[in-house]
Amino acid sequence: MPNHGKKYDEAKKLIDANKAYTIAEAVELIKKVNYAKFDGTVEIAIKTNADPKYNDQMIRATTILPHGTGKSPRIAVYISEDKAAETKAAGADIVGTEILLNDIKAGKFNFDVLITTPDHIRDLASVAKQLGPKGLMPSPKSGTVTANVIQTVEEFKKGKMEFKLDKTGNVHGIIGKVSFDAKALEENIAAFLKALEDNKPAWVKAKLVRKVVVAPTMWPGIQIAY
Repeated sequence: MPNHGKKYDEAKKLIDANKAYTIAEAVELIKKVNYAKFDGTVEIAIKTNADPKYNDQMIRATTILPHGTGKSPRIAVYISEDKAAETKAAGADIVGTEILLNDIKAGKFNFDVLITTPDHIRDLASVAKQLGPKGLMPSPKSGTVTANVIQTVEEFKKGKMEFKLDKTGNVHGIIGKVSFDAKALEENIAAFLKALEDNKPAWVKAKLVRKVVVAPTMWPGIQIAY
């Protein structure tokens, strides 16, 4: 068993591991168990009844939480130079074609999101093996291959996020910061769960969500009744 430290053990005592809390109760506990000196990220983990072995049960979608995630991602846009200025003005951190492509080939990933247009996606085929394992390859499902680059950049800056089913049938996401007020965290959690349900695969006949756990960075998880 790992030694988490005295503060972690104290936080764990506040949580009943056998109880599923309401969203409001869980948020109240998040505030209580977070002893960190920094503003921790609040994460959500959802165990589902979707089976990742079947393509028709895969989940991959995007949503914009009502209060954002509290994180401003670094956005790179692979787009022609004549549109670079307006894309930068929209909030993109890195814009370009050849230089950006060369950086990716060299293993330089100074961005969290990569966006491109339908007519440029083929240019990224040469670096698909580098981008794929990091989850950075643009795709229509993730909203990162788009004809409306300006709007997409602005949405991601506001907190648009992708969520998807992993190999174990779980979905993970960020739903804010510990410093968010309680109502904002509650509404973000509810919005994330609704977005997941809205993207339930038709071939999942059972209830989609089996278990929901939220936790601030480095602190114990809190189960939510759902």
